[in-house]
Amino acid sequence: MTGASSQNVGPIILLGPPGAGKGTQAKRVSEYYRIPQISTGDILREQGQRGTELGIKAKDIMARGEFVPDELMYGMVADRLRQVDCERGFILDGFPRTPAQAGWLDAFLEHEFFDNVPRSKCLPVVIRIDVDYNLLLRRIAGRRSCPVCARIYNVYLQPPRVADTCDHDGSKLIARDDDREEVIRDRLQRYEVQTRPVAQYYERKARLSAVNGEMPVERVTEEIIRLVENSRREAVGS
Repeated sequence: MTGASSQNVGPIILLGPPGAGKGTQAKRVSEYYRIPQISTGDILREQGQRGTELGIKAKDIMARGEFVPDELMYGMVADRLRQVDCERGFILDGFPRTPAQAGWLDAFLEHEFFDNVPRSKCLPVVIRIDVDYNLLLRRIAGRRSCPVCARIYNVYLQPPRVADTCDHDGSKLIARDDDREEVIRDRLQRYEVQTRPVAQYYERKARLSAVNGEMPVERVTEEIIRLVENSRREAVGS
């Protein structure tokens, strides 16, 4: 798949539950368009390493086991999106997580970030990656890794030749604690409660598209790019 490194892409938001392949797709689309993939975790780490006022405040809050408040998060996201590598576009991973954050992002992009660009061109392309609940469980609960070479297997979908044994070095495969089924069910439930309102926010504005995340990885990437291209063509023609 040939990349498009000079095209103005604009903002892209990928939504999807744990195990849907959102991180993989964000990375592939980022490489295709040569635009940054931006996660809130990366922003928090960067601000902390730079020792900014916002980063220090966020670090203190997280050290107390509390969530970083929206107003503080907005300042850090705004700072990141104003950087030069975001001029042609970017992919947001893990933000927005609430309708309030989605509303802030719309206002920021429209009134601050893309002040001299037609409104239709600055609003995010929002794509949800849909995967059946039972397949999500199999994707995550079936994961096993080699403690020596770090290769990843799936006992349901991509098993090793010998059960619980790495094909490469014969080490016994291990499962992470957070890949246990009861933990996964809780993560998926929390995702559904937290993220459904965000999808509904964009759906009410007729800006939510969906892609079947059960297709092969390459096909999912192609479909996401097709949706992005269609959205931008419509924006140019509006």
